[in-house]
Amino acid sequence: MIVAELTPLEELVGRYRRWLVVDRGLAPSTVRRYEGSGFRFLGSSLAAAGGVGGLTGGHVNAFLLGECSRLAVGSAKGLVNELRSLLRFLYLEGLTPLALATTVPPVAGWRDTGLPATLARSDVQALMDSCDRSQPMGIRDFAMLLLLARLGLRSAEVAGLTFADVDWRAGEIIVRGKGRREDRLPLPVEVGAGLVAYLSDARPEVDTRQLFVTCCAPRRGISAGMVSDIVHRACRRAGLPEVRAHRLRRALATEMLAEGAAMVEISQVLRHRDLATTAIYAKVNLGALRQVAQPWPGTGQ
Repeated sequence: MIVAELTPLEELVGRYRRWLVVDRGLAPSTVRRYEGSGFRFLGSSLAAAGGVGGLTGGHVNAFLLGECSRLAVGSAKGLVNELRSLLRFLYLEGLTPLALATTVPPVAGWRDTGLPATLARSDVQALMDSCDRSQPMGIRDFAMLLLLARLGLRSAEVAGLTFADVDWRAGEIIVRGKGRREDRLPLPVEVGAGLVAYLSDARPEVDTRQLFVTCCAPRRGISAGMVSDIVHRACRRAGLPEVRAHRLRRALATEMLAEGAAMVEISQVLRHRDLATTAIYAKVNLGALRQVAQPWPGTGQ
């Protein structure tokens, strides 16, 4: 068997990929996105720079000007973050003499200008009520929706749950989130009952430690994409516009805020690393905002 020899560019990008996986612990989808941006930058810039060591801020800016001219603001910001990651790797590995990540300019654009899309409590309940719990699939889907709506888990976190992650004796569940982070969350009675019903009456015997598995052959552990598919189907059954699984996480934050929870408490439940990530939900409490809003000059209101 003849194995094709890798080009120097492919070898370099392969090293970068391993760094993203091993050192940064990024999710596979994130790694693919960062790897693709790195391949485009290096492929278009190395020849002009005469090698990795010859890269300068000029090469970085020339690449960004060409790429960002056809991108929306959000996509441009993502590209900037991806390029900074690559340049940080090159510097840490001693491949560039300068810390070129500091030369990457920010993308202009206001942060958090809109209201976060969320769901009303009645809509969340309608999604769960749409599950036919007389059938194994309905029991499974109901348990997964409980995890999304009551604990604010991400779709990948639901899909990644294993038997070992549920500590029945302590009444806790271990959530493995972004960046290999692990958190122990209290297991509410309602969520625990949903899991017990699924494990007792609906989960088929499959040789996998994953908690949730497909109901149809081939029987296997579900993926993060399947979690969103389950939410889509629930939306159709409930007669609601289709939303992604992440919308239930936002709905939990909005509900906690309406019930008087502090931002720090919401941040702890959602497991945000930065409180600024949680701060966007302050805007959804329109009643409280009206109380502190100042009248517009000249309106007499």
